[in-house]
Amino acid sequence: MSSFVSDPRDFYQVQNPPPGTVIEPTELEIGQGFAKGPNPDPLPKLFQPLKIRGLLAKNRIWVSPMCMYSAQDGFTTDFHLSHYSQFAMRGAGLVMVEATGVLPEGRISPNCLGIWKDEHIDGFRRIVNHMHKYGTIAAIQLGHGGRKGSTIPLQLYGTRDSMRSTVEEGGWPDNVYGPSAIAYDDLHNKPKEMTIDQINIVRQAFIDGARRADQAGFDVIEIHSAHGYLMFEFLSPLSNQRTDNYGGSFENRTRLLLEIVRGIREIWPQNKPLFVRISSTDWVEGGWTGDDTVNLSKLLLDAGVDFIDCSSAGNDPRQKIPLSPGYQVQFAERVKKEVPGMLSGAVGLITTSELARKVVEDGSADAVFLGREFLRNPSYVLSAAHEMGINIKWNNQYERGRLKTKYSFV
Repeated sequence: MSSFVSDPRDFYQVQNPPPGTVIEPTELEIGQGFAKGPNPDPLPKLFQPLKIRGLLAKNRIWVSPMCMYSAQDGFTTDFHLSHYSQFAMRGAGLVMVEATGVLPEGRISPNCLGIWKDEHIDGFRRIVNHMHKYGTIAAIQLGHGGRKGSTIPLQLYGTRDSMRSTVEEGGWPDNVYGPSAIAYDDLHNKPKEMTIDQINIVRQAFIDGARRADQAGFDVIEIHSAHGYLMFEFLSPLSNQRTDNYGGSFENRTRLLLEIVRGIREIWPQNKPLFVRISSTDWVEGGWTGDDTVNLSKLLLDAGVDFIDCSSAGNDPRQKIPLSPGYQVQFAERVKKEVPGMLSGAVGLITTSELARKVVEDGSADAVFLGREFLRNPSYVLSAAHEMGINIKWNNQYERGRLKTKYSFV
């Protein structure tokens, strides 16, 4: 139990060790059916700790950032507290808070989270503090929607002829911008080409967002440079047709992201990791490629990035994605093997414990990010351990629900 607290409303049970930590079963637990026998030796890497700078992740099954479209003016609510806490309570090694706008117009929809003002900090701090009680690394994805901003939330998809959110709905159709005045498609707003002043404002907004994330207690920041949002729009020649220092060559197209990384690394504590999520390819001829991702990862490593979260696509409707289980693992594997010193994460249609284990065990990635599978099964970490014959700590309050290998009355 916890130590004495002056306000009983602050009481909580100390989780020692925290849920999601591998523990060797006792003979009594084996006899009662909580384990078939001793843990596997060697232990699958999926359940081995991973050290990144000053952090130690208790396992390598992590919750991917997923937009929830459940905010107003960027503020967190009780929904976000319960949503993110459920994964921490059930043993996830790291939980990534969804794409959070560094500017009001940086949100994807009017109902997305934001971190553009100091008033947002307290709500995030409440979530972070709760996740920390379960030994989970608290991460946040900082992003800017760019030309895909001011769109409708997920629950309205398919209910109208466009993806555009109106002023009456809280949208900003006249303040959508990107590297070039090229719309994603006819369903989205046509963006204005950014001025240098706007680029400077966005760069500082990311740095200010990182400062607020630190004040809220987050352990990890991930810069969202994927899925056709602003940072990736600058990277891809399909969406960036500028002729100044921020367009044209590979060096110019990567300039803004690298400036943001360096700016954040200056104010972000040295013991805290910095992640970047990248669309590793456009899946469109003439677009961003896997080779570009490897080359950029080398520059990001030099700039102070610790981990590349390898996704793909989302920047051009002509994309042809070869969907299959683990179809994006190849990109994490390339980064890990071709950029010594850089950690990588695999994401995308990783659903079974068998595949998650293989990805990490084979050395294709250092960790796996799961999204929809965690929505279907918030106890994924616990059930995956059970399937692998691993005895794992449950949170104290849910101990009676521990999965068994045989029936007993205990």
